[in-house]
Amino acid sequence: MPKPKQIWIECSDCYYLEPLKRPLFACPSCGGEWLDVRYDYEALKDRLPDLIARRPFNLWRYWDLLPLQNPANILSMGEGGTPLLHATNLGMMLGRSHIFVKDERQGPTGSFKDRQASLAISVMKEQGITEAVVASTGNVAISYSAYSALAGIKLWAFLTSSVPADKMREVALYGTQVIKVTGTYDQTKKVAADFAQHKGLHLDRGLKSFSAKESMKTVAFEVAEQLGPMLKDPHARCAEPGKQPPPWRAPDWYIQAVSGGLGPAGVYKGFKELYDMGLADRIPKLACIQASGCAPMAHSFKQGLEIAEPVTNPQTLITTVATGYPGLAYTFLRQIVLKHGGTFEAVSDDEAFRAMHIMAKMDGISMEPAAGLAFAGLFKMISSGAIRPDDVVLVNCSGHTFPVEKHLLGDTWMQSLDARDAEMAEPPEEGLLTSLDSLDTRIQRIAIIEDDPDARRLLRRVLQARGEYQILEAESGRAGIELVRQERPDLVLLDLMMPEVDGFEVLETIRADDSLRNTRIIVITAKSLTPGERRRLSGRIEILLQKGSFLDDDLLEEILATLQ
Repeated sequence: MPKPKQIWIECSDCYYLEPLKRPLFACPSCGGEWLDVRYDYEALKDRLPDLIARRPFNLWRYWDLLPLQNPANILSMGEGGTPLLHATNLGMMLGRSHIFVKDERQGPTGSFKDRQASLAISVMKEQGITEAVVASTGNVAISYSAYSALAGIKLWAFLTSSVPADKMREVALYGTQVIKVTGTYDQTKKVAADFAQHKGLHLDRGLKSFSAKESMKTVAFEVAEQLGPMLKDPHARCAEPGKQPPPWRAPDWYIQAVSGGLGPAGVYKGFKELYDMGLADRIPKLACIQASGCAPMAHSFKQGLEIAEPVTNPQTLITTVATGYPGLAYTFLRQIVLKHGGTFEAVSDDEAFRAMHIMAKMDGISMEPAAGLAFAGLFKMISSGAIRPDDVVLVNCSGHTFPVEKHLLGDTWMQSLDARDAEMAEPPEEGLLTSLDSLDTRIQRIAIIEDDPDARRLLRRVLQARGEYQILEAESGRAGIELVRQERPDLVLLDLMMPEVDGFEVLETIRADDSLRNTRIIVITAKSLTPGERRRLSGRIEILLQKGSFLDDDLLEEILATLQ
């Protein structure tokens, strides 16, 4: 067994401190429930990069800063070590080139709660706990059930009745005893706590459990390692003259959907530990996003309240974030936001569902509705100017959507084709293709004239999301003129800034040709136009859109309006 680590438990209220040797659920001195874990940071700060470099890239890579003494008690199924994705298409759409996505969908059960379960259940194992109780809106119960099965711990999961039946069945599959509670999540937590007390069982306390917060800080550790190599000049704004920059990089913003506040609280602690040890260059601003139908933190913050006003009757379809009583979490996160910058925002369910569509169609990322809230919050903050064009932004994609929820797609998400009739045609391949072509007789021909291949790809994806257009492309102004002459598209999406033959010349050539002069043209440009350039476009195009200032639905609405 390795030498015991130096680990202490500290009360955030009275600063009582004692070595971590026994389970603590409240401060022995003042009764405070917000307990934090402290380590020997001075001894670790110069050694940590070398220590972890020899370890696999997963949650337990950061063993030295986790509250477990004996590695034999580690319960792992490959949690952590999730990818950091550069949201290229989204960044082009929004005019923000440094948007990154921490892809927590890759956990063993498909959500970032696997980090929490791995550490929490490992700590239970080390403390000799054999039976435990948890309250959940879905993801926590699934993760805890998987790891409890691995540990041989009997789990009682109290779930709100609004949790989808598919998730309840998955919880039960692991052998967990499932209790469905008709009531809010806060009422469910109370029932679970009463049951645990009555039966003398260990109750997982979520945010009030030090192991839960400690697990979430590993997101910060991983991001700090991953981010630097993905930025062209990661230390351009942080290195002092003549001073060696820190080895790792933190983002300017960390954005996450919030229910009880566990994720941002833990991630903040991780970045602060790295910053205090001189291993990261900054502490990011936190953006905590809530569903407007249950947003006690966001509403209380806007009112300047120190203690959150509870929401007693949540009105949101996104049940995983429907915590009406945030308690200590709001006070803690509010202090961080006021000290380091950041915000609390509320967005609607519809905005979250729209964000899910955008991310799936633009960058190929299918996510749970809670993660959709985070991206909807990102869109809102960019629109308000809170996030600047050069800010480095990290969004937590907290989990996958298993399965896609029915209300997201409506009734028209699929079209049917009877291949049996097609097989009788001669030749069979042509008959099948003809049947496919007949699915939509209103296909519109749209030409994209753009020299930047990434921009062409983005526009193509925007259009393909509708699945109703024949898309033609030209990579230069000269090729674009020939394309329009030969193919006669219904609409042209035209960039202005192209070498040799620019968009102005393309426009003038088309308008000078009697057979083409009625072609509809939308100009999409990143160029800031002078008054003279605007006059050259006036009355000759359908609309002018600035790159980076539109979302896909905005563009589609303009295109559809033009084609009507």
